[in-house]
Amino acid sequence: MKPGRVIGTITLSEAAPEFRGARWLLVCPMGPSELMDKNQFSKASSPIVYDNLGAGVGDAILYVEGSEATQPFKNRIPLDAINVALLDTYHYRQAPKQ
Repeated sequence: MKPGRVIGTITLSEAAPEFRGARWLLVCPMGPSELMDKNQFSKASSPIVYDNLGAGVGDAILYVEGSEATQPFKNRIPLDAINVALLDTYHYRQAPKQ
């Protein structure tokens, strides 16, 4: 799982039948500096994430990518990332350097 912050939503004019009614989020991955509120946006690419939990812009989420993203679905679907958790609060402490 990866932490991210929702920075936008995606609207599709047409979608495969498996995705009708789905919500799509533009997510900014959160690394150490974003988790410690030192940087608002990561320089990493922003994935488009399938959402059925109701996340909105500004929400912190956990998402998974790759084949794990398709696990909730009965049939194989073309999906790269899915939202698996909405984070109400989180605490991040960077590990001490050795």
